[in-house]
Amino acid sequence: MSSALQTRPRSELASGRLGQSRYMIRRKFFKLFGGAFHIYDEAGNVAFYSKMKAFKLKEDLRIYSGEDMQEELITIQARSILDFGATYDVTDAATGERVGALRRKALSSMLRDTWLVLDVDGQEVGRIEEDSMLLALVRRFLTNLIPQTFTGTLGGAQVFSFRQHFNPFIQKIDLDFSMDTQRQLDRRLGIAAAVLLCAIEGRQSGG
Repeated sequence: MSSALQTRPRSELASGRLGQSRYMIRRKFFKLFGGAFHIYDEAGNVAFYSKMKAFKLKEDLRIYSGEDMQEELITIQARSILDFGATYDVTDAATGERVGALRRKALSSMLRDTWLVLDVDGQEVGRIEEDSMLLALVRRFLTNLIPQTFTGTLGGAQVFSFRQHFNPFIQKIDLDFSMDTQRQLDRRLGIAAAVLLCAIEGRQSGG
């Protein structure tokens, strides 16, 4: 597996798939129905596998422990049908616990992609924003070959970065939580946000 990240031995990594600080996400282009993403830890092992259900009026993504999809970990479901500014509820599949929600700002995202991070009570606690207005406009009106970068913040403090790498056949993304040393962001919500960005923003750019 070729990774954009420099791999490290598993002995150097924190325990547990949600304990890692950096991941690499891969998505193959030209998948006919739905979408699928492999999420690797820094040792190069699959930490998560995500599958978007095809032909659903309400978007529905599931995150599993592996490609066999035997253990479902996180559920991401849109509240409304085919809504450009939809809110997506994130739930722990094992316990049924609601983790939070992610809401796309429809009007703002026409020019620069912006998402709101909501807590379990529906209150805004953070944001996820495309890197800059200038690059966002270039991507929309000149070329979609410039990889996207997003920054996630909680209370104004950065908690993760999401950085695409250009590849015409396989979408590769570095997902970095290392700056969130206090673990303010629930990693389940962070992983869900990354999968949504892959699925929604990647689809817009033709992925």
